Amino acid sequence: MGLHVGPLTKAWQMHATAPEDAGTPYPDVLLLPQYATADLLREAVERLGVHVEFGARAVGITQDDDSCAVRLADGRSVTARYVVGADGGASAVRKAAGIAFEGTTDEADRMILVDAAVDGLGRDHWHVWPRARGRGVAACPLPGGDRFQIMIRTRPGEAADARDLTDGSLAALFRRRVGRSLTLRDISWSSVFRPNIRLAARYRERRLLLCGDAAHVHTPAGAQGLNTGVQDAHNLGWKLQQVLAGAADALLDSYEGERRPVAAQVLGRSTELYEGLRSPRPGRLTRGQEEHQLGISYFGGPLAPTDAPRTATLRPGDRAPDAPLPHPTPTARTLFDLYRGPHFTALAFGARAATALDRLPWPTAGAPLRRHALLARTTARTPDEAALFTPYGITGDTVVIVRPDGHLGAVVPVDGTGDVRLPTAFGPRATGGYGVQRTTEGRR
Repeated sequence: MGLHVGPLTKAWQMHATAPEDAGTPYPDVLLLPQYATADLLREAVERLGVHVEFGARAVGITQDDDSCAVRLADGRSVTARYVVGADGGASAVRKAAGIAFEGTTDEADRMILVDAAVDGLGRDHWHVWPRARGRGVAACPLPGGDRFQIMIRTRPGEAADARDLTDGSLAALFRRRVGRSLTLRDISWSSVFRPNIRLAARYRERRLLLCGDAAHVHTPAGAQGLNTGVQDAHNLGWKLQQVLAGAADALLDSYEGERRPVAAQVLGRSTELYEGLRSPRPGRLTRGQEEHQLGISYFGGPLAPTDAPRTATLRPGDRAPDAPLPHPTPTARTLFDLYRGPHFTALAFGARAATALDRLPWPTAGAPLRRHALLARTTARTPDEAALFTPYGITGDTVVIVRPDGHLGAVVPVDGTGDVRLPTAFGPRATGGYGVQRTTEGRR
């Protein structure tokens, strides 16, 4: 960050790097414009054979005991067993579900956002110009070219309407606020932002579910919106997969139980950080470990009871950290390489655990379980082995099961007989957890 006060610029690091023991190969913040992120996501699903159709606006959604019907603006109708509303703050799915969107919108507090080039401005800082009476300006360099995203805070009561955002008026406003040495040009996008702070009263109404901004909206301060929405989708995605394969519908209720508390915490933190923008002090603009979201845990939630077995460092529901594999291969060098994909992963630490791993029951339907016997001992003999055992807190023969979303599903100690017992939620006949069963009619 570079704070411009008159002719002086005070520079400091805004985002802290994740600590070495965080167990992540991505310790720094990655800054991407939204259009680049959207392209990456679209290309990824298209590689999986899914076509993304734009402009298919939902104008009516109904549901019964077996399915949902979605009526599109072009007259078509789509039928599905479940509908997920990932359709933003004005979500048609949320409105159809009759779910309240509780919170506030401050109409008096507005910020103009502009994507443009700026002549005379270096790209080595996220620039901030504090101004009196809440009229500060910021310019964030966007990767891959000469463009910035400009943020211009308007004064309370000052008009700021999208219809007034002509290129000439924006360039003139920018020059008045930051000085005549800088020129705003080549504007590709502009909008007016109002701080919305809202949280859906619930995330599910029978067969209609919400995720991302449809479930929670907050200020962009702290850069947690995208991560929170993607975590929602990953959490809900694997649970939908299990239910569609035959697991009890009640598994979907755990989605709200795990994710809504996270959203509530993010709303509180982002609001606190947004208020810090009113102050030119660097301490109010610095982001710490909380914004990395690496400490999110579902421990104590519906799928991770507090009395479940744990290791010396990890509990069910905690994020599974990365670590080097003791015997890397060309396709897998770390634990994250093993976790990547829509499957469960079982790790065996110790010889008895490796034997028990083969006898671990798992249903044939739904998300598969991939089994990996890592080491035949539970005492580290090399630094690489210590780097594996230490973050996982391994002190004896143990099977660790990692969910498709990268959180610990279960810690299963292996006793002297080599027996291993899965928690109820993982049993092959589970009705309210992760397992999948076949009905007496043979349907999944």
